[in-house]
Amino acid sequence: MENNKKWYLLIFLGCVWGSSFILMKLGLQGVNPIQMGSLRILFAAAFLILVGFKHIAKIPLYKWKYIALTSMFGTFLPVYLFAVALSKIDGSVSSILNSLTPLFALVFGILFFKVDVQRRQIFGVIIGFIGCVLLILFGEGENDTENYYYALLVVCASIFYGINVNLIKKYLSDLKPLTISTGNFVIMMFPALFILYFSGFYEISSEPKVITSLGYIAILGVVGTGLSNILFFKLIQLSSPVFASSVTYLIPVVAIMLGYFIMDETLTFVQGIGALIVLLGVYFSSKK
Repeated sequence: MENNKKWYLLIFLGCVWGSSFILMKLGLQGVNPIQMGSLRILFAAAFLILVGFKHIAKIPLYKWKYIALTSMFGTFLPVYLFAVALSKIDGSVSSILNSLTPLFALVFGILFFKVDVQRRQIFGVIIGFIGCVLLILFGEGENDTENYYYALLVVCASIFYGINVNLIKKYLSDLKPLTISTGNFVIMMFPALFILYFSGFYEISSEPKVITSLGYIAILGVVGTGLSNILFFKLIQLSSPVFASSVTYLIPVVAIMLGYFIMDETLTFVQGIGALIVLLGVYFSSKK
């Protein structure tokens, strides 16, 4: 039963986060990247404090340092990095680069967290990464205006995600996912509010395009960040850091499929093969 649950969580998170790149692009039509990052955190914080306020008292005092670390590496810094990157590069490119997360989770797990990693998990990570390479190398779309230096921001975010999953597995596995998530956003909401205040958002908040963007960002914050964080922490506790982070291999598959069916983008035969290889890699990385 537990084994089935981790697969359900993995697929659900892959679908939610795969569609989040479209929501981020739509949100950026009315606000700048810094404003979107702050708003995303604040919407998620409002949701989590509403449903998990009683859980804050359950966090032992000595664990708040780990809550603070996971909030920075797992959400705060990546949210802004992705927002800035998506102002310059396509969501599909970002989603594929985000698939480096399992690789970084594996590397940091071995080097710093003494994680017991099996050979087949390493094999699965390599297979999944090959699938991602096929997805990006054989894409049809070309955009000469894109600044691919911004892709490095996504790589940085993936490094932070890789660190984060190991921190949660090692130091916070005894806390409930809702407890961890609520604690994270209690810490993040104050700097996010501070950044939003000085971003110039309140001067433009009444503009129609900004109001429209707020709707997309609210969905992104509540579902794509708040609820998904709870489920992701549960997934880490049920499985391993490598398996949990392999959700990032499903994200580009979902993003490309949505682009094909909804945005009328082209899906090549080789990309289809790449997507199947990604799924195979996820399967092997789950084995213990």
